[in-house]
Amino acid sequence: MTYSVQVKVMPLKELLDPQGKAVMGGLQNLGIRSVNDVRIGKNIYLQIEAGSAEEAKKIAEEAGQKLLANPVMEYFEISVN
Repeated sequence: MTYSVQVKVMPLKELLDPQGKAVMGGLQNLGIRSVNDVRIGKNIYLQIEAGSAEEAKKIAEEAGQKLLANPVMEYFEISVN
């Protein structure tokens, strides 16, 4: 069976997010002052052939740990649909 899996990769909360800060400055320059914080990440969509949703999630976790996210700077979350 084919599972649609979303891997959301975000910078660690403890680390500075330079892209987020740049966007925050741009929003303020545009007069949009109600935004308090911006964090920029990645959404990665995978189509995974697996015997179960749990197996698809394990495959996505391995991909996240080995390739999709840098554990020194990022964390990731997985959702299987």
